[in-house]
Amino acid sequence: MAEKYTPDEPIAAVATALSPAALGIVRTSGKGSIELVSKLFSRPDALCSAAGNTIVYGWITDGTERIDEVLVSVFHAPKSFTGEDMVEISCHGGPSVVTAVHNLLLSHGFRQAERGEFTFRAYINGKTDLTRAEAVREIIDSHTDASRGRAAGRLAGSLYEEIDSIKKLLTDTLASIEVEVEYPEDEETIAGSFDRAGIEKAVGLLQSLADSWKSEKLYQDGARVVLCGRTNAGKSSLFNAILKEDRAIVSEVAGTTRDWLESWASFDGIPVRLFDTAGLRETTDVVEKQGVELTRSLTNDADVVLYLIDSGLGFSGDDGQFLRHCGEPVVIVWNKCDKSGGRQRLTSEQKKLIRRLASEVYVSAKSGAGIADLLKSVKTVLTAGMSTERIQAGLGSARQKAAVEEALESVKHSLVSADDNYTLDAVVQDLEDALESLGEVTGEVTPDDVLGSIFSRFCVGK
Repeated sequence: MAEKYTPDEPIAAVATALSPAALGIVRTSGKGSIELVSKLFSRPDALCSAAGNTIVYGWITDGTERIDEVLVSVFHAPKSFTGEDMVEISCHGGPSVVTAVHNLLLSHGFRQAERGEFTFRAYINGKTDLTRAEAVREIIDSHTDASRGRAAGRLAGSLYEEIDSIKKLLTDTLASIEVEVEYPEDEETIAGSFDRAGIEKAVGLLQSLADSWKSEKLYQDGARVVLCGRTNAGKSSLFNAILKEDRAIVSEVAGTTRDWLESWASFDGIPVRLFDTAGLRETTDVVEKQGVELTRSLTNDADVVLYLIDSGLGFSGDDGQFLRHCGEPVVIVWNKCDKSGGRQRLTSEQKKLIRRLASEVYVSAKSGAGIADLLKSVKTVLTAGMSTERIQAGLGSARQKAAVEEALESVKHSLVSADDNYTLDAVVQDLEDALESLGEVTGEVTPDDVLGSIFSRFCVGK
């Protein structure tokens, strides 16, 4: 990434979607960016003399005609997002207007920004660390309030602060060892030469951080949940009820759903790709038969299968035939409970057919009754064995997890070195290795290829 551009070079990019909207934003950054924009502005003197963090009204013009009436936000280095001089042009949101303003900038001294280049400049100029920078992308990609909230915690610096507190434990121990090296009382042993409590505390904190990634990954990437069951069990109705919109066609005619539908949904805060599938039944219809095969294929890749059964009809041989081949966690959803007059339950023999039965829930897709319990039940399955509640934000990427695990291994080894009466130099090396690994998490020590991988996944205007 660092090889793709020259720091301070004026860059520009469209920061909003190119679709009809009330407003569009074109942002610029770099040395001389304010002066360059002023040459295309109807009030150049006002723009050049504007104080930082102020807005100037005027027109963008190419010298012969006015392009658009705009508000220009001015930021002076270092008090800006990138730490450089910045100008953000708020224009009308029509794609042709935004594109015209952007192209005008590119033809008058600005270079098209690379993906994530604004955030990269914020990082290299000390305005942010890598944990906060990665959190920016997480917030943009978040699918639920819960996933956004977790990313916001990292953006606010909670992960950085926790890493920093662990580093302090290690550096304090290193300082005490250095005193021992300078003034040794016993050159034959290092037993008792430093306080183990700090190192053991660091091990616990690092282990907790490493364990947090599984849960954080779930909230970032989401899970696959597949609705399946016999025809007319109410899958499409439940799909619509969970989404709170009419996405799937609902009909009393069996076999209406022939292909699968997919949409993101929030299952008690966890982002889920929810699939509505064709009803399971024997059919001679070629298209419907293909839909049934797709249903079987989708369930093989599911994290949880929601198997719907009409409470009025009960469990059938067709249900058992499908479920005995299902290797994924299954939540049995008894639907239409408002009509059945009572709650059915799986018999012990029926339960034996299901290899990974998670729970049974009772809902009415028509009235919405029981859906909250269904969402909580699925969340319980997805988070089984995870630590989902932390005061501090957990790890935000696989890169962070790998670096923390390396630090954890080094710190654990330092305790082994001390217990085995290795030289102080061996313990020091382990702790220094751990500090270097933690430096990779926050970006104090990070190879260029890693930076390129991180920022290349950002939007162009971010």
